[in-house]
Amino acid sequence: MNKYLDIAPEVAEALAAGKPVVALESTIISHGMPYPQNVETALKVEQIIRDAGAVPATIAIIGGRLKAGLSKEEIDYLGRTGAGIPKASRRDLPVLVAQGKDGACTVTTTMMIADMAGIRVFATGGIGGVHRGAQETFDISADLEELANTSVMVVCAARARKDLICTRAAARQRGCSFRNEGLSPQDAALVLQVRHPRDLTCADRGGGVRVCAVFRGVKNFWEIFGFCETKQTFLASN
Repeated sequence: MNKYLDIAPEVAEALAAGKPVVALESTIISHGMPYPQNVETALKVEQIIRDAGAVPATIAIIGGRLKAGLSKEEIDYLGRTGAGIPKASRRDLPVLVAQGKDGACTVTTTMMIADMAGIRVFATGGIGGVHRGAQETFDISADLEELANTSVMVVCAARARKDLICTRAAARQRGCSFRNEGLSPQDAALVLQVRHPRDLTCADRGGGVRVCAVFRGVKNFWEIFGFCETKQTFLASN
């Protein structure tokens, strides 16, 4: 679908020069906060990324185009329109593109478009998983499938409504391994509700990133989930 992809000039230049680029989702803008707080927050997050020496690439679908990097005007448009812009998961993307419509990108579609653009890092508020009561509702997020098949590192926060034990099991079935950064094995076990904390610990802050790089290098898909220093942040990487 690359013929439908528009990469913002700033993002394209950074990628060509080998500079760090961080993808951001747009569902949080249109569905997560009221206007103008949503726009203010989105621009602030972009500035935080710039201050850290990277280039932000907020991702959305506008007029049927897959956008990797938005202008301030486009971010404001998403914020003003709000929930009038539908959430776009994998199943929605081809329909929205074919009809020339807008879409607010979820974790799944943000990963897809970031991958098309060659962006390898994505920061977001939280990923989906196996939701509580899934044994009756089969409510399992498409995010898990995308994490298993897309080479994008996703730094995100945990979500309390997930069934963490079942999410961990489902992720393992898809080739996922868990890594913890910043918590003791005991704290990680308590927060993640897992029985074997020793397979969750990285030796240092960059351990998960190094593992990610190795497995990408040998073309083997792997996700890494780890808690960072805030004790509220997951790291999911492929």
